[in-house]
Amino acid sequence: MRYDDSEKNKFPIDKPFDFHEDANWRIFRIMAEFINGFEFLYPLRKEVTFFGSARFPEGHAWYEESRKLGRMLAEHQFTVITGGGPGIMEGGNRGAYEGGGESIGLDIELPTEQRRNAYVKKGIGFHYFFTRKVMLSASAQAYIFFPGGLGTLDEFFEIVTLIQTRKMSPVPIICISTHFWEPLDSWITSSLAQEYKTVSPEDTNLYTIVNTAEEAFAIIKESKERKYF
Repeated sequence: MRYDDSEKNKFPIDKPFDFHEDANWRIFRIMAEFINGFEFLYPLRKEVTFFGSARFPEGHAWYEESRKLGRMLAEHQFTVITGGGPGIMEGGNRGAYEGGGESIGLDIELPTEQRRNAYVKKGIGFHYFFTRKVMLSASAQAYIFFPGGLGTLDEFFEIVTLIQTRKMSPVPIICISTHFWEPLDSWITSSLAQEYKTVSPEDTNLYTIVNTAEEAFAIIKESKERKYF
C-alpha cells in the first residue's frame, strides 16, 4: 500500500476541528452522545418520564399538577426524568426535588425557551434532538404526557408507535387532561381506526387519559421496572 503524502495536510493539527465541516465526523459525536447518555441513565431505577409544554409558568394549573405528581413519585422512591427545561419539565423536576427524590434533566440547546431548570439534581446535555429523544424513551416504566405543543405530540406518537410495533415492551402511557387529549383520541378512533382503518381499534388501548396527578400515580405505582428497549 502506498502512502499518499498529500493526505497529511487534510486535517491541520493547528486548526480547531469544526464538526459542521464534515458530516462523516458527526458520526463520532452522535456515538459519543449515545454512549454518554446510556452510561448516565444506567444507574437510575424506577424511572418515570414527563413530557409537556415548556410554556406553562409557575402557578399554571398543569405546571402545579406536574409538580404535585413529581413530588408524589419522589416520596415513593421513583426517579423523575424530564427534558430539563421550563414549564411542565420544571414542574416535574421541582416536585421531585421538593420530595427529596431523584430529579433528572436531559436537556438540549434550542433557539428559544430551553434552559436547564433549577430543580434538576443530575443533568446531561445533548446536541442532537434525536439522541435526546432516545434517552427520554430508553428505560422508563411509565410515560406521562401533559398538554403540550408539537414536540409533545411528536414524543407521544413515537412512544405509542414503539409499543404498537413491539419495539418496546408495553408500559403505561398516561395522558393528563381529558379536555386536551380526548379530541385527539376521538380523531384517532373515528378517523384512523373506523373510517380509514389505518390503525387497529385496539391501538387506542395503548394509552390512558386521566385528569389528575392522583389518577396518574395510581397507574404508575402498579407498573413494573424495565430495562432498555
